[in-house]
Amino acid sequence: MKNFIPFFKNKSSEDQSTVFAPSRRDFLKLGSLAAGGFLIGVNFQCAGPKGETITFAPNVYISLNSDNEVILVAHRSEMGTGIRTSLPMILADELGADWTKVKIVQAEGDEEKYGNQNTDGSFSVRMFYEPMRKAGATARHMLISAAAQKWGVDPSECSTENSQVILIGSSKKVDFGELIEALQTMAMPDPATITLKELKDYKLIGTDVAIYDGPAIVSGQAKFGADIDLPNLQIAVIARSPVIGAKIVSYDDQAALAVPGVSQVIKIDGAGIPPGLDKPLEGLAVIATNTYAAKKGRDALVIEWDLGPNQSYNSADQLKQMAQSTLKNGKVSRERGNFNSVKSSASKVLDRTYLAPFYAHATMEPLVATADYNADGSIEVWAPTQHPQWARGAVAGAVGLELPKVKVNVTLLGGGFGRKSKPDFVVEAALLSKAAKIPIRVQWTREDDIHHDFYHSHSAQRIVATIDSSNSLTGWNHHTVFPAIGATGNPAELHPSSGEMELGCRDFPYDVPNIRIESHESTAHTRIGWLRSVSNIHHAFAIHTMMDEIAEARGMDPVENALQLLGEDRDLTFEGEIEGEFGNYGEKLEDFPWNIGRMKKVIEEVAQKSNWKAHRDAGKAIGFAAHKSFLTYVACVVMVEKDASGKLSIPEVHYAVDCGVGVNTDRIKSQFEGGAQFATSLAMTSAITLEGGKVQQNNFDSYEIIRMPQSPKSIQVHIIPSTAKPTGVGEPPVPPYIPALANAVFKLTGNRIYELPFKV
Repeated sequence: MKNFIPFFKNKSSEDQSTVFAPSRRDFLKLGSLAAGGFLIGVNFQCAGPKGETITFAPNVYISLNSDNEVILVAHRSEMGTGIRTSLPMILADELGADWTKVKIVQAEGDEEKYGNQNTDGSFSVRMFYEPMRKAGATARHMLISAAAQKWGVDPSECSTENSQVILIGSSKKVDFGELIEALQTMAMPDPATITLKELKDYKLIGTDVAIYDGPAIVSGQAKFGADIDLPNLQIAVIARSPVIGAKIVSYDDQAALAVPGVSQVIKIDGAGIPPGLDKPLEGLAVIATNTYAAKKGRDALVIEWDLGPNQSYNSADQLKQMAQSTLKNGKVSRERGNFNSVKSSASKVLDRTYLAPFYAHATMEPLVATADYNADGSIEVWAPTQHPQWARGAVAGAVGLELPKVKVNVTLLGGGFGRKSKPDFVVEAALLSKAAKIPIRVQWTREDDIHHDFYHSHSAQRIVATIDSSNSLTGWNHHTVFPAIGATGNPAELHPSSGEMELGCRDFPYDVPNIRIESHESTAHTRIGWLRSVSNIHHAFAIHTMMDEIAEARGMDPVENALQLLGEDRDLTFEGEIEGEFGNYGEKLEDFPWNIGRMKKVIEEVAQKSNWKAHRDAGKAIGFAAHKSFLTYVACVVMVEKDASGKLSIPEVHYAVDCGVGVNTDRIKSQFEGGAQFATSLAMTSAITLEGGKVQQNNFDSYEIIRMPQSPKSIQVHIIPSTAKPTGVGEPPVPPYIPALANAVFKLTGNRIYELPFKV
C-alpha cells in the first residue's frame, strides 16, 4: 500500500529544488539527448511527513542544441490534461525560449532519472511550478552571462526572448545555440544570484497555449498504448474472474487452441482476497496473432470457477444497509459545539439521506499494455500509465527482476481519471510475455474495462440540519458511509481514511456553531479505487443539495445563503475539532490556506457572470453550488430547461475558478468543459450495480455516458486573476457541478434529488 492515494500523502510542493550540471554518468545514461549540446538538470526536493526531506533524483532535463532547439524532458503522463504542455511552458517562459522551437521528449518510468512521475491527484503544476521556474531562470542566467562575456557588456544589459539573448536597446542578438560551447565550460551559478521573472513579464503563462500533442493526435501520428508494435508480437485477451476472489477450479482450452491464429492459453494466478491495488485478477489468457482470434479463442474457453465468498454480494442490498447504518451513532471525525443539544431545541429540523452508486472510469481508451521479456533477463514495457514508477515496481516484483532490469516507456493516454495509475494491466502483460517467451500486448475490451475496474465507491449519506427560532442555521450533522479505498488492500479497513473524509466532508467550511461529522462501517466486496475528484463527488452532492434546501427553508436566495453562512473572511484550520493534523491534500496550511475570502469571491463572480438574479423564462431554471477541492475554489451555476416533449437539456453552465496562477488558461478551460460533461454522466446516466458479486453492466449501452443531446451546450469558465501559488484543475470541476444541476432540476420540476443517477 506504499503508493496508496498519492494526494493523501504529505507530498508538499514546498520548493527545495536544486539545479545542477549533470555528471558524466548522467550524460551516458541520457545518450542522444545530451549529445553535442548543453544540458542542465533539476533535482526536486519536497518536504515529506513531519517535515522530513524526501530527495528526488533529477526530474527534468533541459537540453540546448546547435540548431537552436530547446529540448525539455516531460516526466508527467499526458492523458488530455495538457500537462506535457503546461509544465514545459513554465520553464520555456522563464527561459525566454521560442515556443515554436521547443521539443518535448517523454521520460521513461525511472525514479533514479526523473523522480516522482505520478500524474494523479491534480498536483503536478502545484508541485513543479517553482522548480520549473527556477530551472528556466538558471539556464537564462547562464545564457545571458555567456552572451555578455562575448559582447563585453554587463549581464544586466541583456535579456532573452524568442530563443535569443538580446542586448537591450540595440539590434544585437545571438541564438541560444551559438552559445553552447561557452555554456559547456561554465560553472553553475550560485542559486542566490538567480532572479525569477515577475508574473507581468511572462508571455506564455496566463495565456491560451494549444496542447503540444494536438497536431500529432489529429494527424494520427501520436502513439497511444494500442499503437505499439514489435517483431513477433502477439495479442492477449483474458477471461478474468467474474467475482472478486474467484479462483479457477478447472478449464478446457482445446476449443480455444483450435481457433485459427491462437497460439497459447496461459493461466494468470490472481491475488484473491484482498485483490490489492496493483495485482492482476485470476484469469486465463488467450494469445493469438491478432485481436479477433484472441477474442474468439476466449469465447471458446470452458472454465469452472470457485466464485468464493463474494458470490452472494448484492450492491443494492448493501446500499440499503449502509443507509440504515446512518441512523445510528458513528465514528466522530469532527466535532464543534453540541449538536444534539441544539437539535432538541430547534424550530426546524431537516433530515435527508443521499445515495450514489458505484462508478466506472470508462476511459475512451480501454486498458492496454505491451511487454517484451528478453532472454538476457530484462523486460521492456510500453503502457499508457499515470504512475510509471508504480508500474515498474509492480512488474519487477511480479516477474522476479531487480528494478534496473525493468524499463517502462510511457505512451499517450486516451483518458485516465485515476484508473491508469493502478498497474494491474501492466503486470498482466509482463507475466504473459515472460511465460510465452514472446512480446505480448494485452488488450482489454470495453466489456473488460466495465467488468473489472477499480470502482468509485457507492455511498449513503445522511445530513441533519437544525434551524432555530431566529432563522439561523445552528447545527450540522453529517453521516457518511462508503467502502474505503484502503479496503482493496486491507479488508480490515471498514471506515474511510482521514484523507477520504477530508475530501469535502470534514472540511465543511460553513460557520455553523454546532457541527458533528461521523463515518460508519462498510465492507468492500469489489475493487475500490480513486476516480476524478474521489470522495468529493458524493460528499459535494449531499452537502450542496442540502445547502440549497436550507436556503429554501430559511426563505433565502441560495447564493446569499452560502455567502452569509461562510461568515467573515478568515483562514480555516479546524484546530481542536479534528483528531491529528488537517491533511490539506498533503500541503501545509500556511502555504495553501483554506481561505473563506477566496471562496466567497468565486461565488460572487459566478453569480455576476451567470446573471444569477435575472428573470428566467418559463421552462428554464438555474441551480448553484460552490466547493473547494484539491486546493482550488470553484463555484458553479447550471441552467436547465425542458423542451416541448418534456426532455431535459442543459443550455448553459458557468464556472468561476480560483486556482492561483493560471498557467495555461486554454487547459484550465478545457478541463472544466470536460469536467462538466463528465459530471453530467455521473449525475444522470452512469451507475454500476453488482448481483451475485458480478457487475451487471457491459458496455456503453448499459453503463451509459451522456449523448450529445444531453450534454451542456455552452460552458463558460471564468478564471479569477491571482498571484497565489497554482493549484489543480483536473478534478475540481466535478464536485460542484452535480449539486448545481440537481438544484436546478428542483427549481424546474419541484422535485428534490436525493439519489444518483436521476432521471427527469
